Amino acid sequence: MNPHDDERMRQLLHHALPPISELEPTRDLWPALLRKLDVHPAIPSWIDWALVGGLIVFAACAPASVPVLLYYL
Repeated sequence: MNPHDDERMRQLLHHALPPISELEPTRDLWPALLRKLDVHPAIPSWIDWALVGGLIVFAACAPASVPVLLYYL
């Protein structure tokens, strides 16, 4: 690319992405997140237990895979 292409790219990006006036959120999001967690506590779903059961069955059927599974965990 030559300097003319660089300048043209800079102009296109400058026009496509307007400057950001506010860099921080207008309100604090942490208290809202804590309230949401209080209302809906994070409990493991049945899918999580099914995956754990599948891993146990897979490890029982192929014991040589246990080190590989432990490596990726």
